[in-house]
Amino acid sequence: MSEIRSVVLGSGGYLPSRVLTNAELSQIVDTNDEWIVQRTGIRERHIAADGELTSDLAVKAATAALADAGLAAGDIDLIVMATATPDFTFPAAAVTVQEKLGMQNGAAFDVQAVCSGFIYALTSADAMIKAGQAKRALVVGAETFSRILDWTDRTTCVLFGDGAGAVVLGAEAAKEGTKDRGVIAARLRSDGRYRDKLYVDGGPSTGQAVGHLRMEGREVYRHAVTMITDVIEDVFAAAGVTAADIDWFVPHQANVRIIDASAKKLGIPLEKVVRTVDRHGNTSAASIPLALSVAVGDGRIRKGDLLLLEAMGGGFTWGAVLVRW
Repeated sequence: MSEIRSVVLGSGGYLPSRVLTNAELSQIVDTNDEWIVQRTGIRERHIAADGELTSDLAVKAATAALADAGLAAGDIDLIVMATATPDFTFPAAAVTVQEKLGMQNGAAFDVQAVCSGFIYALTSADAMIKAGQAKRALVVGAETFSRILDWTDRTTCVLFGDGAGAVVLGAEAAKEGTKDRGVIAARLRSDGRYRDKLYVDGGPSTGQAVGHLRMEGREVYRHAVTMITDVIEDVFAAAGVTAADIDWFVPHQANVRIIDASAKKLGIPLEKVVRTVDRHGNTSAASIPLALSVAVGDGRIRKGDLLLLEAMGGGFTWGAVLVRW
């Protein structure tokens, strides 16, 4: 019997219309464009409009991905949505997306792994497809981080933005190992000892309020490159490939220095790295699918390309996925 593989059938993204530049931020907090660009590579980010919910962003990205795949919502039997900023404590934002898309069959649920959320969601959907639990899955990363930022804290409010991205996965029989399309290997990690390095100081059980994002930036940066490269090397070993085999490296878009340092340590040329952090900022779980939609849209990523996806987020959580587009 042939191995079942989760193949990417389509991708899409959505960014809110409002753009917040570094120059505008300098009118809100004590910062400037040079300081932000030098430390993060970010020049602008998008901010959701009043009344524009995380599920609204997700639906627009999902609709674009479905159109790219040539499918309708009724063709999907699973939605896995990665978000740390859902519309409500419950139900899951994925259920709202399911309703807004008009999908009445299958299952929908959220995954919460912060910036690693899309990697966790993609891995979860892949496992369910391989187990025969679904035939076609919509994997979405969507965030409205602007709602949990302390806009007086210049160390965090300059970093994040809002957005959504999505991919459609379909079950297909694999025949040629890593040469065949689809998700080839994935590895996930977490270590709760680092929870207080990047977290939100609120929640239903602790303070009965949402709270604000808090981060020890230097500590996150210090751990990021080592953790990221270690899990990527595990994925390479599992798939029997090396950095030289990678066509495109699509990392979580948090900080250009982390992205470039990781690529350098792995031996991946910078011309093979997809970077959107300058235009999007850190959109958490949305950053990888947004970067995918940009690189597919401009023709860089093509059918048959071997992609390496990776992310690290609060918790800490981190992981990597190898996929043949």
